Amino acid sequence: MFRFFKRKSAPETVAPDVAPDATPVAGTGPAPVQSPVPASSLADTDTSAQAVEVVEEAPASGWFTRLKSGLRKTGAGLTGLFGGSKIDEALYEELESALIMADAGMPATTALLADLRRRVKAARAETPQQVRGLLADALADLLGPLQKPLDIGRTRPTVLMMVGVNGAGKTTTIGKLTQHLLGAGEKVLLAAGDTFRAAAREQLLAWGQRNAVQVIAQEGGDPAAVAFDAVSAGKAREMDVVIVDTAGRLPTQLHLMEELKKVKRVVAKAMDGAPHEILLVIDANNGQNALAQVRAFDDALGLTGLVITKLDGSAKGGVIAAIARERPVPVYFIGVGEGLEDLQTFDARAFARALVGE
Repeated sequence: MFRFFKRKSAPETVAPDVAPDATPVAGTGPAPVQSPVPASSLADTDTSAQAVEVVEEAPASGWFTRLKSGLRKTGAGLTGLFGGSKIDEALYEELESALIMADAGMPATTALLADLRRRVKAARAETPQQVRGLLADALADLLGPLQKPLDIGRTRPTVLMMVGVNGAGKTTTIGKLTQHLLGAGEKVLLAAGDTFRAAAREQLLAWGQRNAVQVIAQEGGDPAAVAFDAVSAGKAREMDVVIVDTAGRLPTQLHLMEELKKVKRVVAKAMDGAPHEILLVIDANNGQNALAQVRAFDDALGLTGLVITKLDGSAKGGVIAAIARERPVPVYFIGVGEGLEDLQTFDARAFARALVGE
């Protein structure tokens, strides 16, 4: 589970502005979104604010149950290996195969098994059931550096830039994260920066209407301009958080990756120090390709965190171990289902326990 520490003085409840020319969402009536506002018409405001931190609590039983269920496909090859009566080389070979099949990758698998052998020897373990617990400990220690809270409020607004390839669940993640932020009393502004795909803009507008938050959007146009207007509007309207959506692109499309770099530069011009967080949303089904995405986006933009989605539909969730070993960018959130409650903060120990079936 996760929660947000609120500021000492609760933020005022502000009804979303509705511009006369706001873009409606088809079939839902007028959407409570704000059409783009020229940056020149917005006044700068003081951006100092007391920090608000997203922190993880001990996983509630309901969430842990969903996590175990969500990781069932990934852990299928592991959970059935501990029913024997002895610890032998055959067990270690089966564990190696299961970890590789889960897309943990050879470097992480090799490190995990070496650590596991040391733990088994030190604990004088005698049964495969004991090995299960020791593997969970080794995996939790490997994943531990990825567990880090997301800071909200160290500046006002805190600007989050969301990136990722098409189909990773980026826009849906924005919608869910917005709901969690609103529940914590934060004022949120969204920027529909994916101007290349009309459906993406409409999807974000629909989330804006559902959450009753303002959305800065344009039909077509330059995504960097949308981001600039949104950050400027966030400052002028004293928002707590501005979330900038961007167009999905493959890291091999270098000219499109350059467009993302431009968005980052323009956001920095709109607000010194922004974007404060650059979050890559990755689909767990991509396995080792997800690790390649982390490398490419991190090299291009300097990622501050990851959101790993669709773990419930994947047998490749072990890629988190590969990320921890080769490119340890913090994992802020994981998704194991479609519901709002299925997007939660990453807990390394809970993840490890669920994966091995503890």
